[in-house]
Amino acid sequence: MAAKFAKKDAGRSGARENIAFVKQMLAELRQVAERENADVLCYLIEMAYIEAGDLHARM
Repeated sequence: MAAKFAKKDAGRSGARENIAFVKQMLAELRQVAERENADVLCYLIEMAYIEAGDLHARM
């Protein structure tokens, strides 16, 4: 039974890492969009960044 929980926790850890990676990439994309004065794109990326942060916090 403990092995099942260990696998589940390992999967969760991988998911947290994936979401953290997505959040980091969104931060970098926002910087690029900001340099290009792409205001709507910045807004959309920011919304995705916030959602990724919320998801990461709930995991």
